[in-house]
Amino acid sequence: MSKTTESENRTARVRAIGEREFRIERVFDAPREEVWRALTEPELVAQWWGRGNRLVVERLEVVPGGHWRFVEHSDHGVHGFEGRFAEVEAPVRLVQSFEWDGMPGRAALQTLTLEDLGDGRTRLVTHAIFLTREDRDGMLSSGAETGVNESYAALDRLLARRAANG
Repeated sequence: MSKTTESENRTARVRAIGEREFRIERVFDAPREEVWRALTEPELVAQWWGRGNRLVVERLEVVPGGHWRFVEHSDHGVHGFEGRFAEVEAPVRLVQSFEWDGMPGRAALQTLTLEDLGDGRTRLVTHAIFLTREDRDGMLSSGAETGVNESYAALDRLLARRAANG
C-alpha cells in the first residue's frame, strides 16, 4: 500500500483473535521516537489518550512495575483506566496490564509494539489477552473500537502539531 493511500485510511481495526484476544494495528505519520514520547510522557498522553477529551494523568511511571492511571472526563461521564508496566523497551515495546473501571477486576495484558517503517512512519500494534472470552467480548461491546479510533485521531493531530512546530 502506498504512503498516500495508507495515510488516507486512518481506521484502526480491532480484530478478535482466538478465544480471549484482540489485535489493533495502525500506522502513524511520525517517527517511532515521537510516537513513543506520545505514549510515555504525561503531558503528551493528556492531549490524545482520552479520545481528545479532558484527561487527567494521575500517574504514569514508565518502568517495569510502574503504575499508570488515567481518568477521562467526557460528555458521557468519567472513565478511569489503569495498570502496571511489566516490560519497558524504549522506543520499541511496552507490556502492561490494562483495566477499565467499568469492568473492575477484569484486567487484560497488553503488548504494544512500535515498528519503524523506515520512511518517517510508525506502525503501532497492540495485542491484548483477557482472562476470559466474556471479558474480551465485554471490552469490544463497550465501544473499544470507536474509542481507539477517536484517540488515534487525536494522536494524529498531536503528532502533526509537534512536527509543524519542529
